[in-house]
Amino acid sequence: MARIGYFLSCEQFGPAELVEQAKRAEGAGFEALWISDHFHPWNDEQGQSPFVWGVIGALSQATSLPVSTAVTCPTIRIHPAIVAQAAATAAVQLNGRFVLGVGSGEALNEHILGDHWPSVGVRQEMLEEAVDVIRLLLSGGEVSHHGKHYEVQEARIYTRPDDPVPIYVSGFGPQGAQLAGRIGDGYALAMADADLVKTFRESGGGDKPVQAGTKVSWDRDAEAGLDAAHRLWANEQLPGQLAQTLPRPRDFADAITLVPREMVAESVACGPDADKHAAQVRSFLDADIDEVYVQQIGPDMDGFFAAWERDVLPQLRR
Repeated sequence: MARIGYFLSCEQFGPAELVEQAKRAEGAGFEALWISDHFHPWNDEQGQSPFVWGVIGALSQATSLPVSTAVTCPTIRIHPAIVAQAAATAAVQLNGRFVLGVGSGEALNEHILGDHWPSVGVRQEMLEEAVDVIRLLLSGGEVSHHGKHYEVQEARIYTRPDDPVPIYVSGFGPQGAQLAGRIGDGYALAMADADLVKTFRESGGGDKPVQAGTKVSWDRDAEAGLDAAHRLWANEQLPGQLAQTLPRPRDFADAITLVPREMVAESVACGPDADKHAAQVRSFLDADIDEVYVQQIGPDMDGFFAAWERDVLPQLRR
């Protein structure tokens, strides 16, 4: 049976709110947690961006649910050796209930130290080498690595979990899905795209787990729910490479003025209709996705968790 989890948005909520949402998600019957890793929010309306590894430490003390990063970029802003140490600690804190989700990143977060923003092909090449470095370090022993993009000298991670940390790779096009199939222990994506899942499985992914995240805006008033979704998350409807190449939250704020409310309404379940919320999740399950993580956009967390516990999760599990 598919796993339905809760998506913790570091772009929209502060650390205490995220921990509280995680506890409420567990109480409502969600089975796992996804948590985003950003330096910046997508736009200033979202308004937050806590350091994900600090939040994960707090989650380990507040909930028994598994946690996946969705996703960490281990290539530019943070060296893969540091990501390996962070992932090892997270896995120890969570007693092995941790998945390291990785991706090739966005300029929004990775440009901040003044590094060049590479082309897609180079970013994927960097990601593959970074995953190799992380796996080497997580396997124990002293590691020296002299690669095309990364140098590691006589490094050893001492605090490690007993079992290997699974590394799931994200990809939002065929090239990314093929890379995930070739090097990932699983696949992460943000759309109900059966073709990408098929590409992943045929590229070496086989029956490895596929995770995806989606957003809803539960509100007693459907129009108010849509207002919140459009104001906060219209960036998800931007076309092409904009999500990867725009460098600043205010650039996204400018770009999303071009996204009509109707476009957001087509992709985000807004309002109190439980069947509509369930249908959005089923579109992911129908795309052969094993784990779906749902984020509540709107402010009515009480209403969301009560409705999902009572009306949505039970019908998804029938």
